[in-house]
Amino acid sequence: MTNLQTLNLLPILALASLFVEISVSASLRPVLTGPDKAFLGSRVAFRCIVPGSSLPVAYELMRNSGVLSATDTALERDQPASFFLKVTAASEGSYQCKATAGGSTGVSNSIKLSVVTPVSKPRVTSEPFPPVVYEGSPLVLSCNVTKGSHLSYTWFFNKKEITSSTSPFLHLTGNKLAMEKVTAEQAGSYYCRAWSRVQDITRVSSSTDFQVTVKVYVSKPRVSFSISKEGASYRGNVTCWTTRGSPPVNFSLLLDDEEVESVTATESLAAWFPVAMVPGLDMGVARCRVNTEVQELMSEPVTLVVVPVGGDVKVEVEYLFTANSKMAAARLSCQVSRGTFPYVSWLLNDSVLPSETYVDSHIHPILSHYALADQRRTLFLTKLGTEESGYYRCRARDSYDESEPWVESAAVLVRVTDGILNSMPRATSSTETPPSKKHIWNIHMHYMLPLQFAILHRPCLLSSTEVVITTIEVITIVFCCFLLLTLAVGAACVYKMFDREQAQTHVASTNPSYEALPLSEPTTTSGGKQTDASSTDCDVQNQSVEVPV
Repeated sequence: MTNLQTLNLLPILALASLFVEISVSASLRPVLTGPDKAFLGSRVAFRCIVPGSSLPVAYELMRNSGVLSATDTALERDQPASFFLKVTAASEGSYQCKATAGGSTGVSNSIKLSVVTPVSKPRVTSEPFPPVVYEGSPLVLSCNVTKGSHLSYTWFFNKKEITSSTSPFLHLTGNKLAMEKVTAEQAGSYYCRAWSRVQDITRVSSSTDFQVTVKVYVSKPRVSFSISKEGASYRGNVTCWTTRGSPPVNFSLLLDDEEVESVTATESLAAWFPVAMVPGLDMGVARCRVNTEVQELMSEPVTLVVVPVGGDVKVEVEYLFTANSKMAAARLSCQVSRGTFPYVSWLLNDSVLPSETYVDSHIHPILSHYALADQRRTLFLTKLGTEESGYYRCRARDSYDESEPWVESAAVLVRVTDGILNSMPRATSSTETPPSKKHIWNIHMHYMLPLQFAILHRPCLLSSTEVVITTIEVITIVFCCFLLLTLAVGAACVYKMFDREQAQTHVASTNPSYEALPLSEPTTTSGGKQTDASSTDCDVQNQSVEVPV
């Protein structure tokens, strides 16, 4: 009976065993893990496992679906098979794991391995070459490497990294740095850095510095001349220069449209040419021509005539005020009517003021707060007080001949008190004049506003009188009142005229035979004395002068 039951169970056990084998074969799905990138020459590890498989399991690592790379056998359940490979150039491809267990075979997922070649010896090249271009021209820099793959690039200008945000006019594309229109500011040292990264490992290599030169177009040349005295003769010098450009630059001097001399400036943007010069004589018309490899420009003509100093010399005084109507400084201008190269000297109370470079205060009295400008033609008194008050004069002579006599101006009195300094703009003149000197005082009163001075007053100071300088608002009000008074008087006169004509018409209409008697001239009797108003003439010159603030 027992044997009979056992025989009956055998078919059932066989079917169960077959079902298990079919089930295991159907679920044999190996899983492959490993890197997708690896540096050339490094070692990598792939791992393959079949979860829940029967033992033993044989593993094979396949490349490109056919090339056997390695094998391994797992004798323990859920034990992965490990494959260690040294990466060569031929290691690149798609890897799969093939697992065999209990007569069943399964193939894993695919992993594509890329072999990264480390970068070596990057260098910068340019188009055009050599990298010497004029501003506004295109320039492309390339970062080329001897070997390397999967590279990224970083560019540096004068040791600072270039990014699209910090340098919007530079375009980064792959290994190229493009400049559509170079500027002078983009001249300098460039270098590139090439790098590649695998997981947390980065291989970097940098190029050497690459110098880019941007040439600047020269501007229109200018010409000037000077004169000096050597013994009894004179010597002239013509200067040709340009304000911008890149050397070398060739300068040529043309005198009356004929080239006299040519000079190539390699380190500067100027050239000097000696010429014959005699004061008072026309030595011709000079022009400068500048030549570069891409440009040729000509200056404006300049007549070589030296006019000796002569004529009238006078001083103009301007007081400068701050925005709150406080006197801040005074400006004295020396006006020389004739002279090409005047040398101006200033005197205070007949004592010569020292030059800006003169520091020996023991020999000459020195004015502690003053400044000279406009080739000594303008004297600024930056502090106004009793020390700076007095009679100012300027004198001029030819700067190239120290033996020439001085041409002097009349003295101008500058006297400032504490009351004037701390009050609204007000000036008082004095009747004191130096012996045998004509008193000419032209005062321009200014308010100092940002970057400009608004001219408020230009009074002429009369002798033996005191002039109160009013504001422009008061002058406007007085003028309006005077205009209204004039209109009122005019209206009254017109009304009287019409009223008299109407009265005469009425009398003539009522008395036709009446003949109008001739009117006698009215007589006016005045009990007071009439005083003749005498006017005093004074010279007032208005000159707009810009003063840097």
